[in-house]
Amino acid sequence: MSKYIIGMTGASGSIYGVRLIEELLKMGNEVHIIITDSGRKVLEYETDYTVELLKSHLEQFKGDNKIQDIDDLFAATASGSFRTDGMVVLPCSMATLGEIANGVSKNLLGRSADVCLKERRKLIIVPRETPLNTIHLKNMVSLSEAGALILPAMPGFYHKPETIDDMINFIVGKVMDSLGIENDLFDKWGK
Repeated sequence: MSKYIIGMTGASGSIYGVRLIEELLKMGNEVHIIITDSGRKVLEYETDYTVELLKSHLEQFKGDNKIQDIDDLFAATASGSFRTDGMVVLPCSMATLGEIANGVSKNLLGRSADVCLKERRKLIIVPRETPLNTIHLKNMVSLSEAGALILPAMPGFYHKPETIDDMINFIVGKVMDSLGIENDLFDKWGK
């Protein structure tokens, strides 16, 4: 069983985070979920889930999930001695991206991302914003130089999506590919 940290922020696209968590749990993984206060509000606005309903929904999957308190800097994910197989911030707001890029660890999500960078563990940032200004782009370059992978939520169309789920699965599949996890969420090029 692998261990992953999934951060969800106040950027639009909560369903991407929910779907990734579902897929990781289906495979029997341990998933530590950190949702910012704005992320909770966006989750409720964009989906049928409150955090409590999401927790209940996730119980049906065989993996182990833990929804962490955003302010608990004593949580396991805040320490480099807590080994994980990677962290994904999905969706990632520009505010959170800027905090991580500049080493600002004002909550558990920022601290956990900082730990991944300092320990040279996989950190995947999935920004969901458009257009991007120069500050956003510079912060992304800083994160890339520090070892993070920037994977914008930009769905492709070569797999001929027919539904919104197909487009969601494309992004989640790309994230899983980047984590080194085999998946069949979308048809890969050349299939």
